[in-house]
Amino acid sequence: MTREERAAAEGYMRLALAEAAKGLGRTSPNPAVGAVLVKGGRVIARGHHARAGGPHAEVVALRRAGPAARGADLYSTL
Repeated sequence: MTREERAAAEGYMRLALAEAAKGLGRTSPNPAVGAVLVKGGRVIARGHHARAGGPHAEVVALRRAGPAARGADLYSTL
């Protein structure tokens, strides 16, 4: 992995952590989770686990991306 690739991956994980923070205090007993879908160096969808019993962050992001999710990379805090 090049320095540039590593820096990009770290940036996407920071975005996923920011998504996870949106669910803090509302997801117990589950963890707060964030997810970011990236394709071609561009964020195509984000999601977070909004509440216990609701869809998890990965599902939210995949639903938001729809067919564009095919071939994308998923960054998840879980």
